[in-house]
Amino acid sequence: MKMQYLLRAKYFLFFSVLLFPFTLSHGEILAEGKTKIVRSYPYDPSLAIFEAKDDITAGDGAKHDIIHGKAELATATTCNVFRLLKKCGIPVAFTEQIDATSFLGDLCEMIPYEVVVRREAHGSYLKRNPYLEKGQVFPKLVVEFFLKTNNCQWQGIPIPKDDPFLRFSNGYAEVYLPHVPIHGQKPFMVLHDYPLKDQPWLFEEIALIAKKTFLILEKAWQLEGGRLVDYKVEFGFDTSGNLLLADVIDNDSWRVVQNEQYIDKQVYRDGGKLDQVSSLYKHVSAATANFDVPKQQIIIWRASETDNVEPFFESLYPFSNHYLQIMQITSSMQKNPVGSYLLLQEVAKEIPDSVIIASLGKSNGAGNTLSACTTLPVITTPAGWEKFHADLCSSMRTPSSTSMMTVIEPQSAVVSALQILAMRNPLLYMKLRLQQEERLVNVFELPEM
Repeated sequence: MKMQYLLRAKYFLFFSVLLFPFTLSHGEILAEGKTKIVRSYPYDPSLAIFEAKDDITAGDGAKHDIIHGKAELATATTCNVFRLLKKCGIPVAFTEQIDATSFLGDLCEMIPYEVVVRREAHGSYLKRNPYLEKGQVFPKLVVEFFLKTNNCQWQGIPIPKDDPFLRFSNGYAEVYLPHVPIHGQKPFMVLHDYPLKDQPWLFEEIALIAKKTFLILEKAWQLEGGRLVDYKVEFGFDTSGNLLLADVIDNDSWRVVQNEQYIDKQVYRDGGKLDQVSSLYKHVSAATANFDVPKQQIIIWRASETDNVEPFFESLYPFSNHYLQIMQITSSMQKNPVGSYLLLQEVAKEIPDSVIIASLGKSNGAGNTLSACTTLPVITTPAGWEKFHADLCSSMRTPSSTSMMTVIEPQSAVVSALQILAMRNPLLYMKLRLQQEERLVNVFELPEM
């Protein structure tokens, strides 16, 4: 049923834009913030139109300017980001871009939290933790929740500052000033009833989606020569009750460092000139247009039908997706060298971004031969090495001008191949790094008093 609605929505959207190009921008205003407007979508009540504005603000709206063309740049950046996240399987409230300043997405009941994920210490985190140096790296991502408020009020109760910092403990939420050292600060409010209190598992799900999203964008920015240090996102429930990453992710949503300089809204917060801010927003819009998931391949090469490669496929199964092809080749480099070489060139031509895992029985030298015939990385796992230890030497002693990695365990060989591909793949990077972060701990040395 949901798919039918989406297809119907796309059908009406296409003809509405074609025949009545100004109709969609005049839907009923459902909500309006400092930098965007949410409008109803007349053809499907489960969807909404998200329209960006040229406004830019800082300091809870105390600083406010207009940058002509910002709405187009913000929309382009958000759509670039959301398209990447959808390819990576992140549940986002995004269907498609409508025009230069708006996109179509799921209408959500928003959850009144801002979720911040940090790789480094910047901004308010330094104010709450002044013992850390700016840029302190967190091996394990830090996830924080802030209560989303307006006009310094929460449910009619005055509070000293909007968007305060939250700590959850023992069935209640402690509310703190976000710009004051947390150590020694007492909460100015304790909430015994707060959003999602009766659904504690949703906090874990929100944190997991937020971390996955950050890791995807972290790698995407690395590939563009940038460093994503933190970002903030919001979540909501669509009309079917599904939890989605909603709102927008644009250049107001994160801190990105390139050439040791911010290229995001922080420049505006720090007093940068509007033409400089506009130039950076254009740069970010162009950079995010390159965000994508590459088509890649892992080639499992065996010499004969008796070489068991099932353990490799079992290890690869959790990582298989539309963008990662798993190819099995059975061909002996010794018995059929010419045919094997031609086959190698053919599969490499189809998907050049590939890694070869060679699982070979009596012909371990074939891994060296494969490496000598291609620039693709080759990983060999000598089959039966337990009985014939000399096979390890035949794999580890390579001829000049060739290189090959020898890994004994199939699972480890798969991880090695995935790590090579993850250097250029935001989706694989996210999956591998997420596993690693579960084992990592942030340890900081407090300064001497």
